Amino acid sequence: MKIYFAGSIRGGRDDIDLYVEIIKYLKNYGEVLTEHISDKKLTSLGEGLDDRVIHDRDLKWVFSSDVVVAEVTSPSLGIGYEIGRALEKGIKVLCLYRTQEGKRLSAMIAGCPNLVLKQYKTIDEVKKIIDNYFK
Repeated sequence: MKIYFAGSIRGGRDDIDLYVEIIKYLKNYGEVLTEHISDKKLTSLGEGLDDRVIHDRDLKWVFSSDVVVAEVTSPSLGIGYEIGRALEKGIKVLCLYRTQEGKRLSAMIAGCPNLVLKQYKTIDEVKKIIDNYFK
């Protein structure tokens, strides 16, 4: 199974340690096409490349994936775009959202009937969500 993991890059790297754990766990279920998102220096796979090159590369990965798993706690235009494009192609999408006091998830994600949205507080809850989703 090919898994496209989406996590905030330019929108903020506050959750990098969480991305590392999620990607590591997702590998139990298949090939994670975007493992570079867990790179704390983000130097792998040419993140210094031209924006068009990154756009085309990432969409190729989205379209070749069986499922998109998106951590949507940190607002990101890129993640929203990737989710929308995946849904257009009929690719399954699992969104993970960490509840935070005073913050709300975008209605465009929270209200979308074509994806699975799961809220969590801990990495252990994320692992249970992933296990249940892929069963």
